[in-house]
Amino acid sequence: MSGRSSAERVALAAQNARIMAVFEDAGFDHIAPDILQPADIFLERSGEDIRANSYVFTDPEGAEMCLRPDITVPACRYHLMHAPRPDSEARYCYCGPAFRFTQGGRAPSEFGQAGIEWLAAGDAEASEARVLALTIAALKAAGLKRFRVKLGDLHLFQALLDGLEMPKRWRLRLIHQFWRPQTFRETLARFAAREELSRTSISPFVDAVVGKDAGETRHWVDSELERKAISPVGGRSAEEIAARLTDKAADRSAHPLAPEAVHAINAYLAIEGDAASALKQLEGVAKSRSYRDALERYRRRIEAMRGEGLRPEDFFFAAPFGRNLEYYTGFVFQIEADAALGPLQVAGGGRYDDLLSDIGSPVPVSAVGCAIGTEQLLAAVGGRS
Repeated sequence: MSGRSSAERVALAAQNARIMAVFEDAGFDHIAPDILQPADIFLERSGEDIRANSYVFTDPEGAEMCLRPDITVPACRYHLMHAPRPDSEARYCYCGPAFRFTQGGRAPSEFGQAGIEWLAAGDAEASEARVLALTIAALKAAGLKRFRVKLGDLHLFQALLDGLEMPKRWRLRLIHQFWRPQTFRETLARFAAREELSRTSISPFVDAVVGKDAGETRHWVDSELERKAISPVGGRSAEEIAARLTDKAADRSAHPLAPEAVHAINAYLAIEGDAASALKQLEGVAKSRSYRDALERYRRRIEAMRGEGLRPEDFFFAAPFGRNLEYYTGFVFQIEADAALGPLQVAGGGRYDDLLSDIGSPVPVSAVGCAIGTEQLLAAVGGRS
């Protein structure tokens, strides 16, 4: 970042004050989470883009730290340190800098972010609609008039997989690869293949553990590593290597994924349209209990949006849409505006019910929030940045 002129600083500060007034007037507590954060939380729980572009360093006592690459995780850590109980309902808002490296300086490495986090809300769909409505209200308060809202639902996809006949490990792999479209397609094709798969460099090791249970495979891996006097490679422990070989061996004897299941997955991923009419398309994909329950949540969310004065018909739903932070677990959204150089993402958010447990909460805590890129927003409304 090359700095800001006096005029730019004043314009950004005035915009941010309007944004925060919307959030604070809605009852969100204005907090200031720490800029310095333990690196392991981001390296283990964030998406690949954030992991690869975080500013990580070791402090004088040997602890690995990072400049916060976003503010959601720091806000959640603040909650765990200050709330009476982890599952106490809390509503936070914030505005401050975050930091990510960008190759070739394509974007500022320091950027402003304003947002809200609603933890342990009692009504999931109502809180999701409220967060979206407040995000839009904040953008309008900043002067943004023309924008597009894109929606997705990661929970719907997981519910679809839960209702299809396949090994649990396959469901987990498909969910894990959802953020990587090409790898996802290759994985799905591999599960559906009816001919023997081509051999790879690890095939001889899989041959050696076919017919062994998990404990026997772990013993075999330990013995091989000791016999060859080598350490685990690729960042994997002996336990992780054994688990991977066990899964590969089990895949050899598993029945291929049924054509009906492949069709249902592909049909789901092809769905797009306005958020209200997309419901009818979604209803035709599957009939399992898990999927019907997820559809009911989608339906309630649509009605909650109407209750907030929003028009779901104006929002675009795309089934494959998922944000690049892997901690999102359900409803997701992104808001784009037109700028001089083309479409510009100015806000995004969604539900992340697993995150607080992952960073230390002893009990599950539901969570939904948003983040607004303050410099992007200023550029979109014509105030420069």
